[in-house]
Amino acid sequence: MLVDCGEGTQRQLLRSRVGLVELPEVFLTHYHADHYLGLPGMLKTFALRGRELPLTVYGPPGLKELFGGLQRIFGKLTYRLELVELSDGDMLDRGEYRVLVFGVAHGVSANGYAFAELPRSGRFDLEAARSLGVPEGPLFGRLQNGETVRVPHGGEVHPEQVLGPPRPGRKIVLAGDTAPAATVLEVAREADVLVHEATFAEEERERADETLHSTAAGAAALAKAAEVRMLALTHLSNRYFGPEIAREAREVFPETVVPRDFDIIDVPFQERGGPRLVKAGARPAREEAEPGGGHGASDGGRRPDRGGGDPDDPALGGDPVGAPTRGRAASGGAR
Repeated sequence: MLVDCGEGTQRQLLRSRVGLVELPEVFLTHYHADHYLGLPGMLKTFALRGRELPLTVYGPPGLKELFGGLQRIFGKLTYRLELVELSDGDMLDRGEYRVLVFGVAHGVSANGYAFAELPRSGRFDLEAARSLGVPEGPLFGRLQNGETVRVPHGGEVHPEQVLGPPRPGRKIVLAGDTAPAATVLEVAREADVLVHEATFAEEERERADETLHSTAAGAAALAKAAEVRMLALTHLSNRYFGPEIAREAREVFPETVVPRDFDIIDVPFQERGGPRLVKAGARPAREEAEPGGGHGASDGGRRPDRGGGDPDDPALGGDPVGAPTRGRAASGGAR
């Protein structure tokens, strides 16, 4: 899955171990230009490669209107493109997990997405099953699947007799662009990973409030209140070094990371440990690290604002000058 498709995403995917796979689904959080400008080129590349598999793009209301204009850019495709508009409270049932849609506070039609696995059955107690007369084989699997079974010598064995308490599934929450919001807090409770923007440092809180963005400290306070296991900060203005944003957030919530392009966040089941940041985990082994790490947002120093109008004008993309637009697919992707 790909969440948002900023300018340069295709390039960064091709430079990564992931490659430009034939993604079945793309989720757009909102329609400020830096979150979708990479999509027309990617759709066209798929067509030029003769793709036949269908592709579904999800987004908040307004998606079909947006593509009415974009279609003039990417033209005719070789595969079926389906557009699905999602609103706050919608849910996609994927069997073992669900995609939960929630509204955020960004002043425009915008969604966050939570990917939440269903609880798993408890650990199977082999000795308890044997003592109850359950022979090894298919009956073990049926008990693990929650079925009551009849044993050869008579009587029934119920799952709760041989299974421990249910184990939680994993939950990853991607908030998109937003000010700290009650809706994000509620959905993110006890999440394994919360991916949240931190466009500004606390010194520019007034501007963050005005533009409905977040500061690093504000995002960290929300993560602390939600009791998440890890906070990953993205969408940094290139006014800042990544480490200074991380330091500000860690004063409030120590389990904070600021991923760079090609980093991976590995999310094991809770009983196997906490999430961990794998630096350059998606970078091909043969490729040496770029000077500065290849992440303009996290590694560039403070830069003066450029001219050309109000950088927070939605007509110009809606985000402050210097907000990163490259490689969002590769930055902090959770597997």
